[in-house]
Amino acid sequence: MNTNPFLYSDDNKRYHTLCYHNKHTFGCRIYKAVLDGGFTCPNLDGTKGTGGCAFCDGGSGAFTKPLPIGEQLALEMQRIRKKVPDAKAIAYFQVHTNTYAPVSRLRELYEEALAFPGICGISIGTRPDCLPEDVLNYLTELNARTYLTVELGVQTVHDRTARRFGRGYDFPVFQQGYEALQKRGIRTCLHIINGLPGEDAPAMLETARILGALHPQAVKIQLLHILEGTRYAALWRQGDIPELSQEAYTAIAVRQLEYFPPETVIERVTGDGEKAKLLAPRWSMDKIRTLGSIDKLQAELDSWQGKRMG
Repeated sequence: MNTNPFLYSDDNKRYHTLCYHNKHTFGCRIYKAVLDGGFTCPNLDGTKGTGGCAFCDGGSGAFTKPLPIGEQLALEMQRIRKKVPDAKAIAYFQVHTNTYAPVSRLRELYEEALAFPGICGISIGTRPDCLPEDVLNYLTELNARTYLTVELGVQTVHDRTARRFGRGYDFPVFQQGYEALQKRGIRTCLHIINGLPGEDAPAMLETARILGALHPQAVKIQLLHILEGTRYAALWRQGDIPELSQEAYTAIAVRQLEYFPPETVIERVTGDGEKAKLLAPRWSMDKIRTLGSIDKLQAELDSWQGKRMG
């Protein structure tokens, strides 16, 4: 007998996983083909700042030097299909700000990706202050003919925190960008980070409460990783950045999930820091243990996604 109180689950999960969403949307498991479009960022090129956010290590792409999109996809699909020979994938433009270019350039890159065999959609990581009208018009066009997700790295709703890590825009700017995407019916995924300097558990829960009230289509929740080469690395070595324990992170994430509507897809509930660069927290390298801890605590507390939605 299934005693799981959560509707959007085929197993013991009490939150709306990306695996469940893809299975019921595409009829199969879908993978991410990670791409580097060669973009920069207004927080790198001097428009809003230089050096990026304090936790940014210059991009998390799989390629140290961007190759043509077709070549990147060939390598990514080769990697993915070692596991599943007939796998399909989402073309994921991940590195830096992937709408920060003229529409002609965006069209060139996105269309090449969508034309590649086995690609069934596109996911675009960007900033809410990099969505001018012509870009929004093109995204609307894409949305009418493919599976599109735009990912916004909001990280926190607290402007004081955001100024400390140098995000380069305040929360009303996020709201404007998010609302523009929602008005056009574009699936939007919001990124939040737990453990940012200056935030305690109530502040992190407030981020979840405020963003949950917006009813986003998807959310990524992850831990602050201290990576070599970032501004936070130096502060961490000085003892100025406290680390969340696995127990504290698990407790916060479980409570955050209660603030998101059941329909919101939780695309990530923990993150992967590059092992060669990861300074702290080292416990985060055991992703399976973290996921298991979240499942266990939800069951113990009889908690599930959306429990606090009323």
